[in-house]
Amino acid sequence: MNSKTDKNWFALDILIDSNASEAVEFALNELDALGTEINNLGKLPTETLTVTGYFNEKPDENFLQNQLSDALQIYGFDDSAIKNLAWREVENQDWLAEWKKTWKPTVTDKFIIAPMWETIENTDKIVIRIEPSMAFGTGTHETTRLCLRAIEEFYNGESVLDVGTGTGILAIAALKSQVSGLKSQVVGCDVDEDSIVIAKENAEVNGTPEIEFYVGSIAEDTPNFDVVFANLTADVIVPLLPLLTAKFNKLLVLSGILQEQQDWVLGELKKLGIENGEVKVDGEWISVTVNKSA
Repeated sequence: MNSKTDKNWFALDILIDSNASEAVEFALNELDALGTEINNLGKLPTETLTVTGYFNEKPDENFLQNQLSDALQIYGFDDSAIKNLAWREVENQDWLAEWKKTWKPTVTDKFIIAPMWETIENTDKIVIRIEPSMAFGTGTHETTRLCLRAIEEFYNGESVLDVGTGTGILAIAALKSQVSGLKSQVVGCDVDEDSIVIAKENAEVNGTPEIEFYVGSIAEDTPNFDVVFANLTADVIVPLLPLLTAKFNKLLVLSGILQEQQDWVLGELKKLGIENGEVKVDGEWISVTVNKSA
């Protein structure tokens, strides 16, 4: 954990129509919330519920309102889905306690993404341990699961570049999937310095310190990799497509794309001469996989 965990947090409690919870969680992650929590886990469904986002600092009020409105619109709701917003300050230990109560392992065919404190019984799956730091990097979000499934289906131990690595889950998953003694280069990059600090910590915890992490993004001088992951958002992915499509040799996996953005992303790929993108769906989200060997 980095130094940011040594002080109190700001919590934003948002009372909403219960069916708008995913939209609000999406907005909180776009606002760089360090984590999100829904207060009705294990309870009977109700008409309203509270979604909480945790922050180091309060975001600008106008930016907050705009992000919430945009996210609600994307998911087909209007601003009336939000009933109340309230800020409060919480102690660091309270935040960690809430994570321990609500964050459980994510299980796919090959992987288990688990918090450090969770006991995992003997398993043939690859276990990846993650510290609670950022909600979009805990492996529970659909966009990350889509990428993990791409690793399960297509990855055969080739070199990897993970653009927008976040907490490093995909880079770690790729390296831990490689056959012992036949290690290919795995690199992760992110424009957020704190993410890189966390990714390096997680790599150490998972016994994969050889992963190369750096602050930055894909660029003209970035070398080619066999596999390139870009688990970002569509508005970030599209401007990067010329570089992303130029820098992969075998497999390109794009994620963080909402279903209604599918035609946009596929259209931009088509402009670059790529028409064989395979779409996978998880909830409101899709991934697009371009496989040159298919």
